[in-house]
Amino acid sequence: MRTKTRKKNRINVITLGCSKNVYDSEVLMGQLKASGKDVVHEEEGNVVVINTCGFIDNAKEESVNTILDFVERKNKGEVDQVFVSGCLSERYKPDLQKEIPDVDQYFGTTELPSLLKALGADYKHELIGERVTTTPKNYAYFKIAEGCDRPCSFCAIPLMRGKHRSTPIENLVIEAEKLAASGVKELILIAQDLTYYGLDLYKKRRLGDLLKALAQVDGIEWIRMHYAFPTGFPMDVLEVMKTEPKVCNYIDIPLQHISTKLLKSMRRGTTYEKTNALLSRFRESVPEMAIRTTLIVGYPGETEEDFQLLKEWVKEQRFERLGCFTYSHEENTHAYNLEDDVPEEVKQDRANEIMEIQSQISWELNQQKIGNVYKVMIDRKRGNHFVGRTEFDSPDVDNEVLIDAAEHYLSVGEFVNVKITDAEDFDLYGEPVIS
Repeated sequence: MRTKTRKKNRINVITLGCSKNVYDSEVLMGQLKASGKDVVHEEEGNVVVINTCGFIDNAKEESVNTILDFVERKNKGEVDQVFVSGCLSERYKPDLQKEIPDVDQYFGTTELPSLLKALGADYKHELIGERVTTTPKNYAYFKIAEGCDRPCSFCAIPLMRGKHRSTPIENLVIEAEKLAASGVKELILIAQDLTYYGLDLYKKRRLGDLLKALAQVDGIEWIRMHYAFPTGFPMDVLEVMKTEPKVCNYIDIPLQHISTKLLKSMRRGTTYEKTNALLSRFRESVPEMAIRTTLIVGYPGETEEDFQLLKEWVKEQRFERLGCFTYSHEENTHAYNLEDDVPEEVKQDRANEIMEIQSQISWELNQQKIGNVYKVMIDRKRGNHFVGRTEFDSPDVDNEVLIDAAEHYLSVGEFVNVKITDAEDFDLYGEPVIS
């Protein structure tokens, strides 16, 4: 059946899942563009590439539904070809090929050259840092390593992404320079584990050295860290954060739980005491730091006593930013051998309780910001507001600063000093300060 769409020979890349997938899609699009291909991101095209997520149940379900939707469109003649890549494809390729055979081809996370060949393009090794960014022009996700060597019991990422592989500092600097030349002002450093950076290449942790090198790049004004692992955290990073203005006073460090019993079962390599000592070190070294963490509730064996301990700890720590997920029982992980003994409704109730506590903490912390002036990056205009962020906030997951667009005209992608005039639990309201 002939395709009904008028967008002939156009490749539409669909991205699902985390920021690492966003980065991978951007690299794919950069390679396709270098081969002269017409490529778009989540628009109309007669060839579709779905970059999937296979991390937890909800993400897997979204990926499968998206594949089925485009297969149906293919069968109706609305698209010509459907290719599937990414984590779900890496983890479940034989099952997917059997269950959804109408997909033209499936590719894993390390098969970019093969995917490009299927799309009629050549893989160009020389394209260091060449990407088609899909984020607002002022910031970009910046992957510094791939894979993970951590043995966390609940996590399937090593199955999908392989062993940890750091990208050399000199290559990352080249990539940062290209991004800066295109107007990017903020680099959001991502990896499965930032903490491990450099150990494989340099035989020592060199995240601090990388931060210093990136800070030398003209045009880059903010450098933000995501996904640091608590065990083996390189303390020199705190000194760089304290002394280098470009490094945001912000860190995303998933702690998952605080019960020593559960941390041991999770194979996190830490304890209640060690975790609290690390957080104290953070607060003492960089008092103004915003700490973002994520927690898992409903892990096998989590008792009501464990959960109460977690709740009290969240109240004590008063994290600036926090997300909470329910445990997902993932096959081929170490925890899959344990009984998934916390009922789903209990998991959800516990997650809701944690987020209610965090909502109150966030509201109280935000009230303290009223009257203060912050440097704000303007990301976009939404409805009647310009939407921005302080250095203490990452896109999509953290607080936003809303500025009345009827009263103030601002340029998207620029920095502006904003006085906070009002605050809710997860939103701040402000007005520009004219100097």
